Amino acid sequence: MTTRVLHLVGSPTSAFMDDLSRLYAADCLANVGPGWEHVVAHVSPDGSWRFPETLDALADAEPMPIGAGIARLTALDVDVALPQMFCIPGMTHYRSLLDTLGIAYVGNAPDVMALGAHKARAKAVVAAAGVRVPDGEVLARGQEPTLAPPVVVKPVDADNSHGVTLVHDTDDYPAALAAAWEHSDGALVEQFVPLGREVRCGVVVRDGELVPLPLEEYGLGEGRQVRTAEDKIRRADDGTLGLMAKDTPTVWIVPADDPANAAVWEAARACHVALGCRDYSLFDFRIDPDGVPWFLEAGLYNSFARQSVIPTMARAAGIELPELFAAGIAGALAR
Repeated sequence: MTTRVLHLVGSPTSAFMDDLSRLYAADCLANVGPGWEHVVAHVSPDGSWRFPETLDALADAEPMPIGAGIARLTALDVDVALPQMFCIPGMTHYRSLLDTLGIAYVGNAPDVMALGAHKARAKAVVAAAGVRVPDGEVLARGQEPTLAPPVVVKPVDADNSHGVTLVHDTDDYPAALAAAWEHSDGALVEQFVPLGREVRCGVVVRDGELVPLPLEEYGLGEGRQVRTAEDKIRRADDGTLGLMAKDTPTVWIVPADDPANAAVWEAARACHVALGCRDYSLFDFRIDPDGVPWFLEAGLYNSFARQSVIPTMARAAGIELPELFAAGIAGALAR
């Protein structure tokens, strides 16, 4: 019997988050391989629900209020779900809805997603587990920083590097804080870790074991010291979104014999356990000039799109996307 997989797509918060979700979901649906029955449920920025035959047919699907949408969702009788919503409500409230409806889903639980999305809280938890983190403080609007530059200022609970500023002088604090507060009520100010290298490490659960994947490294270019939103996602002149990090030679897989691997893998496993992750996890680290990794933040979602970071790392380890997807589905069904 074919497994019926629900792809929960869209965003109730903004057109950008809606477009981002559909960008990844379309790539996932095109590349996870045959043998599945896929069903799409879409949540629009106005909160309405749609159930298109395909994502390309979204405009033809009838919009429904939330009550009718939940009734339709229940009637679909799916076996398992893959949440592909990247906004905070999508990562928390809508996963809680799946829990309430008794629908198993791939990925981390809503409380873990909420923890990982708040950079300062995630840092506190992994620091308690012995992982190195840069000193930092969270400032509400109107509060003044106490850390001396150089520091990085960022929104405490936003993603894709929006509102991130490297501050070298105290005179630059007001503009940096204002940029962070545009995206969040809290600005995280943290001590700048001198750039040796910047890497991401994914962890997947295979046969009950935590398996760290090959690291992905980011080259920032001459004179640059932090990644910004333009390094990750950019909207083209025609309005479409593109994944910039996947279209540039400044991103590469770290070789298996690189001396940085062991320390980062150890830290990533500790982060996975400390945050209470399941199925998979993803963490950003800054490696200082002495080779010491410092935790920056967690990214606890995976769209299973071919261009996503975890599938890219897994492919480098010899795990193709259909196998990775099947393992995720099996893990969710086992719960």
